[in-house]
Amino acid sequence: MSLIKVNSEIGELKKVLLHRPGRELENLTPKWLTQLLFDDIPWLDKAREEHDAFAEIYRNAGVEVIYLVDLVQETLDSNSEIKTKFINQFIDESNVTSETLKKVIFQYLDEMESTKTMVETTMAGIRKTEVPNFTKRTLSDYIRDYPFITDPMPNLYFTRDPFAVIGEGVSISKMYSTTRSRETIYAEYIFNYHPEYGLKGIDKYYDRNNSATIEGGDILVLNDKILAVGVSQRTHPAAIEKLAKNIFYHNETNFETILAFDIPKKRAFMHLDTVFTQVDYDKFLVHNNLESTIRAYAITKAKDKKLSVKPIEDKLEKILSKYLNKKIDLISCGGDDTVAGDREQWNDGANTIVIRPGEVIVYERNHITNDILEGLGVKIHKMSSSELSRGRGGPRCMSMPFVRDDL
Repeated sequence: MSLIKVNSEIGELKKVLLHRPGRELENLTPKWLTQLLFDDIPWLDKAREEHDAFAEIYRNAGVEVIYLVDLVQETLDSNSEIKTKFINQFIDESNVTSETLKKVIFQYLDEMESTKTMVETTMAGIRKTEVPNFTKRTLSDYIRDYPFITDPMPNLYFTRDPFAVIGEGVSISKMYSTTRSRETIYAEYIFNYHPEYGLKGIDKYYDRNNSATIEGGDILVLNDKILAVGVSQRTHPAAIEKLAKNIFYHNETNFETILAFDIPKKRAFMHLDTVFTQVDYDKFLVHNNLESTIRAYAITKAKDKKLSVKPIEDKLEKILSKYLNKKIDLISCGGDDTVAGDREQWNDGANTIVIRPGEVIVYERNHITNDILEGLGVKIHKMSSSELSRGRGGPRCMSMPFVRDDL
């Protein structure tokens, strides 16, 4: 089995990366929700219960589940110098400016009982009250009523966004918001230094230090020749062009076309995969008004290692049918009822993850969309989501496939 290999959205899933929600959710407060990109505060115990059941669906279907924390721990435990480098980089990227406080935080993290505990602490955020002998030192300490030395990363359980596996390579995201920018540190270290994933020369098609933003939720691998990438609130056109050049010209891949889908720049259309996911060879689930709001462009190779960008003047259904060389049916989230469609899409009814063709995981709360899928012969695994859905992401958002069988 290849270490990573994803050449479609629907090939049988063999290995998937998850992040079990941690104390970062308990560091959410109403005062700082907007800054941390949440609309509500999930209850951690119930969120973990739901997430464990989610992982069990995968295991019962024969999928190997791996966890982000474990990969980071394995990376840092393999080399003490890399661990030191990681802690220093984490502190720098957390905007700790006081040299004295940097030393205090380094010692606090470095002397923890285990590397796993240290990694979980970087994810959870460090409260001022947690650090031994913390004292106010800077003007900000006195003036700003903020409880954290380093911010929590509550969005981490959406493992889809910080990086994306494309073929046998990876795109490490440049995140749109400052709040989420540190999430990609973990991918950087895994794919540079992990005993397996970091030392096998895995191609990197995009880097977190690039200037234009791109997030994994906007990247869909339709087959081994075609990618779909959303031009969203969080993914910039320039990033898609850079990704295209790296895939087409700097690495040996079979990819020939990137379909760039321009979608509305608003929270309800956060990423392409919140409004558009594949569920079977010939079926896609879509937001009920996506057809009227989406614009498409085909990006292909041109002479002298440049790109050709051409608008596609056609309906989404016909675009997909042409490029995938089969009749494609679009299934509206919530059906023909616009109220139900908007409500269930807000609760990630269009964000499904495929275990194998025609078999998907869904949130049980989206009963109208789920009934439609079952009526069309799609096998669904329903999962509870009263708490996980508060973060505005569904089963695909919470999953990063590492290995799928080729179709």
